[in-house]
Order: sequence, then C-alpha cells, then structure tokens
Amino acid sequence: MKLKINDTLKREKTEFVPKNPERVTMYVCGPTVYNYAHIGNARPVVVFDVLFRLLRALYGEQHVVYARNITDVDDKINQKAIAEGVDIDIITSKFADIYNADMKALGALEPTLQPRVTQNMNAIVAQIAALVRNGHAYAAEGHVLFDVESYKAYGSLSNRSLDDMIAGARVEVAPYKKNPQDFVLWKPSKPGEPRWPSPWGEGRPGWHIECSAMIEANLGLPIDIHGGGHDLVFPHHENEIAQGVCAQHGHSHNEETYARYWMHNGFLTMDSEKMSKSIGNVQLVHELIKHFPGEVLRVALLSAHYRAPLDWTQDLLTQTHKRLDGLYGALRRAADVEQVEAGVPDAVLEALCDDLSTPRALAELSVLANALETAEAADKPRLKAQLLAAGALLGVLQGDADAWFKAGADDDLTAKVEALLVARKEARAAKNWAEADRIRDELNALNVEVMDGPTGATWKVKTGA
Repeated sequence: MKLKINDTLKREKTEFVPKNPERVTMYVCGPTVYNYAHIGNARPVVVFDVLFRLLRALYGEQHVVYARNITDVDDKINQKAIAEGVDIDIITSKFADIYNADMKALGALEPTLQPRVTQNMNAIVAQIAALVRNGHAYAAEGHVLFDVESYKAYGSLSNRSLDDMIAGARVEVAPYKKNPQDFVLWKPSKPGEPRWPSPWGEGRPGWHIECSAMIEANLGLPIDIHGGGHDLVFPHHENEIAQGVCAQHGHSHNEETYARYWMHNGFLTMDSEKMSKSIGNVQLVHELIKHFPGEVLRVALLSAHYRAPLDWTQDLLTQTHKRLDGLYGALRRAADVEQVEAGVPDAVLEALCDDLSTPRALAELSVLANALETAEAADKPRLKAQLLAAGALLGVLQGDADAWFKAGADDDLTAKVEALLVARKEARAAKNWAEADRIRDELNALNVEVMDGPTGATWKVKTGA
C-alpha cells in the first residue's frame, strides 16, 4: 500500500518514496527542556509516533530511523539555571527525563535517536564553518550570521517573498548585520552562561543551526521526512533548509537535498482560545495524566486530522473516554475468544496511508469493535485479532480490558466494589429496589460507575475529576 503525504514544500499531496527503503529517515523537532511540556507540545509527538509506527509497518522495524532531538542550550534554560544557581545540566536532565516519561504515558515509542545539542557541538561548529567557507555566512563582532540574500530560494517553504519576511519578521537590529533579516549561527556567551570553543571565539550556537547540524551528523542528508508543528515553518524550518542546503552545496541550491518531504501539524487551542500563560489556560501533560489515562489524551490528540486545528475541551476528553470505553468494552466481552494471527485491516491502513487520516482510522476501530460484538462465533477470533492489530498501529488498545475499567482501583476498593455488586444483584433479584438504589449510591460515593449489560453488571472507576 502506498503512503501519500501532504508535503508543505510542494504544497500538494504526493506519494512518499524514500531515498532508500532499507533506511527510511525521519526527524521531528523536540523540546527545549527547561519546564514541563504542555498538551500542544505533545501533539507532534503523538502524530509523528503514528507515522513512525506506520513507516515501520510498511518498511520493516529495522529499516526506519527516527530522530527527535533535545534542545539543551537556550536562553530560557540559562535564565532558569542562573536563577536557581545550578549548572544547566541539572535543569535539562530533570526536564528531559520528565518529558520522556510524560510522552511514554501518551503511548509514544522511544525514537531511534534522541540527539542533544550539547553532544553535537563539534558538528554545529563544522556546519557553520562550511557555511562561511561557501560564502553564505560571515563573522562579525564575535557573531556568525547567515547571509539570507546569498540564498535565492529562501522563503520557499513558507511561501513568502524576502521583502514580506523583512517587513513582517521580528528581527534583531544589530550594527554587525549586513542585512536586518540575517540570523545568528553563533554568538558570544554572556557572563555566567555556558560556552564552547569555536574559530570565532567562545560562545554558543543559535537555535536554527542546532537542528540542521544534528540532522546531518546523526541521520545524513537528505533525510526523507522532516516534521514539526506549523509554528516552526517560519523561521525555524525555513532557516534549517537554507543552512542545510548551503553548507553542502554552496550556490547549487536544491531544497530536497536537505529534506525530501515536509509535514507540519496544526495548532491546538483551549476552548477556542490560543494557549497562553497570561490567560492561564495552559494545560501540562504532567498534570493531565494524573486525571486522565494517557490513552484518552492520545486518542483526543488524534481525533482531528493532524494538519487541522484541534480545540482541546473537557467535552473532547469526555467523549474520547466514552469512545475508548466502548472499544475496551468489546474486548472485555471477547476476553474468552481465542487469539489468532491477523494483520491490520486494509481500511485502517488505507486511512493512515492517506496523509495520516487518524480520524478515519479511529472510526474503523469502532467498526471493527461493532463487528466483533455481533459476529458469529467462528468470526470472532479474526475480528478480535484485527482490532488489536489496528489498535497497535495507532498505539492504543494494548492494555488489559479489565484493568482499563478498574484503573486507579486498589485491591481493597476492588473487593469492596465486587461485594457491593453481589449485594446489589441479590437486592434486585428480591425486588428490593430501595436497597439496590442505596447500594448504587454507595458505589457512586466510591467514584465507581456501574454498567448493566445482558451478561450482568460491570464497573469502572470514574476519571477526569
């Protein structure tokens, strides 16, 4: 089955053909680790985790190399380290570990590689030197800057003219710049900030050069797919292309010698408003996973097409939880169905191969679950296996169904609930409706929801409170 993706650079949906099917490469911009990640930061992680899983299904697990970087050199990191009186490594190690644990809670596989800026400083200095050597960068007053006017294709990714970008960009006005739109590749460190040696004096890299240098050093050029949030198209990814192409080829410009396909996910809003610390509507993954199963957050993030905006609301989370209850409910009722080998159904693969249409793929999970519920006994093993295989491709439905409904219940609560359900069943059998209602109220007080079905009552712990 052929994968088609909407390429930001080509501005069309196009068939994905890797440079080498034996080594398919993907890079996604990762976090700057000085604080907790918010739910908007998690959207590209979950989206490109599904793509990672799909590429592994199409080309083989051993043939896909996925890098997601850690930015551990940054002004905000420096400010936090100085404020707390510690080395930047203390800050970055703490928040990198928290980030990785939070993303794991959302069902994201570990990337193949997780390069860090501090571990790639030699590669960064080497790429800057290549840009200077090729006539695309210049040194001035301890800084090295990229000469934007030297790269005539600048603006191709964001589809902006240079004049428009000069007028609309927030650029640092500095006397050492040839042109106001030129951006920093290397800069002197301020007192108290970390510094590294370079031919232009001790200092540290600019943000944009970090990714292009890590890509070249860790994956080689060109890479097949470069992903990230829509907010990175300009200036970050535009600058990456300029650096990556010009460091290799000087004046022989071809954007696809850096990354052959570009994918960008849409913005996430909070109740139709942009997330903002000033508004106070920023929701941290680290806090959300205390109140909702990570799988609920994951499916909510996949509920809209990755390129579309996604409005994050309480109703979205409530409906997503119900959706997963339905899927896990079908699996729980099929607990005794013998497991067989079965692949991912074509309808699910077709949805994901059509520019990663996760809403369609999730809808197909519901179709499979309904079919499993109503199928003849002979068909149930295949349908159950297909539902689980499809879920694995999306990173969902891999937990125990009973555990899903009883998440958060310890042994004491489980025993108490089971005893109350037996007593409720006896009260109902005796038509003692008042006692049955009293027991249901007691279960509600325990934050337990009872679900009556044809085979008896089941229960789950309410979440999201």
